[in-house]
Formats: sequence, structure tokens, C-alpha cells
Amino acid sequence: MNPVLLYYDITFAVSVFLMMVYALRWHKHFDVHFTLVFILIPLTNLGYTLLYRAESIGEAITANKLVYVGGCYQPMLLSLIVLSMCHIRVKRWMLALMMSLTTSVYLSVALNERSPMFYQSVKAKYVNGILVMDKTYGIMHNVFYAMVVLYFYISIVAMVYSYFAKKDVSRKILYLLFAPEIVAVMIFFLKKRISETIELVPLVFVMTQIIYLIIIHRICLYDVTDTAIDSLVQKGSTGLISFDLKYNYLGSNETAKRIFPELKELTVDKPISADHKLSETALVWLKEFIDDQKYDSHHYDLDGRTYLINVSFLYDGNHKRGFQFTITDDTLVVENMKYQEELNSELDAKVKEKTAHIVEMHNNLIMSMAMMVESRDKSTGGHIMRTSEGVRLLIEEIQKDEEVELPEEFCRCIIKAAPMHDLGKIAVDDAILRKPGRFTDEEYAIMKTHAAEGARIVHKILENTDDEYFKEIAENVAHYHHERWDGSGYPEGLSGDDIPLEARIMAIADVYDALVSKRVYKEKMSFEEADKIIMEGMGKHFDKALEKYYVSARPKLEEYYRSLD
Repeated sequence: MNPVLLYYDITFAVSVFLMMVYALRWHKHFDVHFTLVFILIPLTNLGYTLLYRAESIGEAITANKLVYVGGCYQPMLLSLIVLSMCHIRVKRWMLALMMSLTTSVYLSVALNERSPMFYQSVKAKYVNGILVMDKTYGIMHNVFYAMVVLYFYISIVAMVYSYFAKKDVSRKILYLLFAPEIVAVMIFFLKKRISETIELVPLVFVMTQIIYLIIIHRICLYDVTDTAIDSLVQKGSTGLISFDLKYNYLGSNETAKRIFPELKELTVDKPISADHKLSETALVWLKEFIDDQKYDSHHYDLDGRTYLINVSFLYDGNHKRGFQFTITDDTLVVENMKYQEELNSELDAKVKEKTAHIVEMHNNLIMSMAMMVESRDKSTGGHIMRTSEGVRLLIEEIQKDEEVELPEEFCRCIIKAAPMHDLGKIAVDDAILRKPGRFTDEEYAIMKTHAAEGARIVHKILENTDDEYFKEIAENVAHYHHERWDGSGYPEGLSGDDIPLEARIMAIADVYDALVSKRVYKEKMSFEEADKIIMEGMGKHFDKALEKYYVSARPKLEEYYRSLD
């Protein structure tokens, strides 16, 4: 095979492979321009492959149009990526101007047969047996060169400015961004002097893909928290600081910078030792954590306040990528300890107050986690709140039955655990969870794993709780709320009384809400239709013994759901 053609085939194949690698690493928080670059580069390299395999001038012109899709839009996308990485916002009108300029240049290529502004003439000649376009350039070709220079200039200025003026921009990423810009421009303007048949641009594009894969791998480190709760993190009372495994500073939120003002002057990627005060605090805590290899905490006093510093590993998926400091205001806890020593007479009241506060925080944490999971699912908005109310109404009816001795603690625990029943959906891929329609058999099989996964997550969350009874009920609710009385449910196929009572109660509230609520794949049913299905399911899907409590709770359920309309 001709080595020139082999070169283009290899660069095209490698660019496709790197696009697939990016697809596997893709995260919804990645800048959209990264995705466009990884799509355009294989298309452009395919254009080069077709161009130098063309057997007629017409085929060559068509392939050349595909080449210029990347040739025109790639410089703009690279500039937009640089601006994004440098935290420089591009206004809409500026983006519109860039798109208009780029598109007008590309249209001059695509429509050159009608208006020869890019090429005044195109002829065919053969070099070493390969058809090469012999072109006479028009005015739009000069505009094309000027556009490339403009985008290069924008990128360089942004990187230089960020290097000297913006401490929140990673220097390592700036170095990585700088390399392909320089190489690409040098190759772009020197390629004619190298060879008429070997274009180095496809190789540079492959190098760009590799560098961008390194950049997106690094980007994951700089996300202090998931952007879904970014506003809470930035404005809340909890401080967060992240370091990599080499004790280099990765980032922090505004609360942490208020507690440790020296963070404002510490540049991203700089070691902690670069600041004297942090060397005496944060660096010492990190080394103690490494020595102990376990969760560690410290108190830090500042301006009359006492802060609790919790040190833990920073994870990217299942991989340890660094260290995380979680900072909370612990002043009240410390003061309560002092009060305990000095005012024994007030101990009971203060303990109850603090306990109530902790319980409230615990309940809010459980509800927040459940709502975060639900926020990923487009089809079930408000589901956890409605099913929790459904469980409460069913429990109230059971408690009225004098023949049933339902412990008060059980009632409290199941109502508290109800919002946790779908926590396992956090492990379900977004493509399935957010699918706007019914699932395939394969997708449904994956979705069904959320029950067992939810039990595992609940077990992990409550692993160190003193409330073993609540822990057991919460795990059972998450694990078995899709089991059926006749044994046809999942994940274990339990039947009858083998299904925990709390899961049987949860199942009724869960199915009822699914029936009377609108989903992406169906409209909501009337109360009569839903009631008919529930009643038909008694003794099959649901515990027949719970039928009378559902019937007595039905008017309140309907009243509650009407109030939501």
C-alpha cells in the first residue's frame, strides 16, 4: 500500500479511537466544545483520507469540503475551549460574530463552484501517482488565513492573561493548552514547504485529541463538588478544600477561603508548603491522616469561632485522586461541652436541643440526598415527597386498628425511611434514568438493579448510626419495595410474609403514586382507574391484609393529590 495513503488511514483510525475513548470518559459537566472537537477531528481526517484517494477532480473537491469543516470550525472551537478553561465568559453577541465569520468562510469553500471566491481555479495534477489539487486562491482564502490568526491570537492572549492574573486557573492545563496551539499554527503555515501529498494537520489533530484527553482527566480533580449543588457549596456554611496526592492545591469554595484567607493567594497546583501558615496547619493534618490511613478530624479556632476540619480522601469514581477537607462551624458543639462541665443543671435541656438539631440535620440530609437522586430523573419529579405522604396516611390508618399493635418506633422509622426507597437510582446511568419513554428489556433489567443497590447505599450511609432499628427498616424499604405478594417481584422474588411489612406498605404508596402521576411515557390516571388497579392487585401484588387500611386511607390520598394540582 502507498505509504502516503497508509498515513492518512492511520491518522483517521486513531482519531476515531480517541473519539471513542472520550465518549467513555464523557461527563455531563464537560464543556460542549470538547465534544464538538472530538467529533470534528475524525470527520476532518476522513476528509483527508478521501481527498488523497480521489480519482477525479470532482471527488477531490468534495473531499476537500469535508476537510475544511474541521479547517474552518476547529480553530474557533479551540479558542472557545481555551476561553472556557481560563474562566473567561464569551458573550452571546461575540459568539454569534465568531460563528458568522467561520460559517461565511466555510460557505465560500462549500459553494466555490457557484462563486469562486475561495479558489479562483482548481485543476488536477499527479504527484507520485496521487491526484493533487492545483489551486489558485481567491480573496476568501486570505480571509481564512486571517481568521486562523485571529483565533490563535485570542487563545494566546487569554492564556497569557490567565497565567499572570488568574490564580484559579490551573497552570498545568495552561501548559497543555498552549502546546497544540503553537504546533497547529506552525504546521498550518509551513505544511506547503514539507510535502504536497503529506499533510501534517491530521497528525496535529490527533495530538490535540490526546492532549485534550489529558486535560479532561485533570479537570475532574478541580471540581470541588458536583455542579448540581454548586450554588449550595459556594454559598453554604460548609467549607471545602481539595489537594492532590502530592499535596498540591486544587481548589476551594468561598466559605473555606473566608476561614483560611491565605487560600486566596495560593495558586492552583502550587504545593501547600508554598504558604507558611498552611504548612503549619493543613500540611500537618494531611500527614497525620496519611500516617493513620483513616478518617481524621481537627479543631481550628479563628475569631472566636471553632471549626471542625474533617480530612478524607478525594475520589474520582472508585479511584483515590487526592484529599478533601470538609470544614464546618463547630462552635456550638464546643460551647456545649463547656456548658456540660460548668452547668450540670442545664445538661438535659441542652442535650435535647442539640439532639433535636442533629436529628433535623440527619433528616434533612436524607431528604436532600433523595431529592438529588430524584433530580436526575425527568419523569418522577416530587415522587419522594408524595410517596412519603402516602406512607404516612397508610400508617395513620393502621394505628387506628385496635387489633394491631404497631410499635410507635416502627411508625416513626418507616415514615422517615420512605424518602430513601429509590436511592439506588443514583447508580443507574443517566441515559436510562432520564430516557423520555419506555425502557427496553435490557434497560429495564438495569433499572431493576436500583433496589439492591439502594439497600447497599442505605447500609453504607447508616453504617455507623446508633439507630439499628431505623437502619434495618430503611434497608428493607429500599431493598424490597418492588417485591410482590405472589413472588413475581424483584430483586429477590420474595413472597407473602417473607416480605418485610415496611416494604409491603411502601409498595402500595409507590405504585399508587406512579398510577395517579404523569410520567414521560403516560398521562396520569384518574383516582377511579388507579383504585381499580390497586384493588385488583390485593393478594397478588400487595398484601391482602393491608387492603382495609388502603380503603380507609383512600379519601385522604385523593384529597392530598388534588391539593397538588
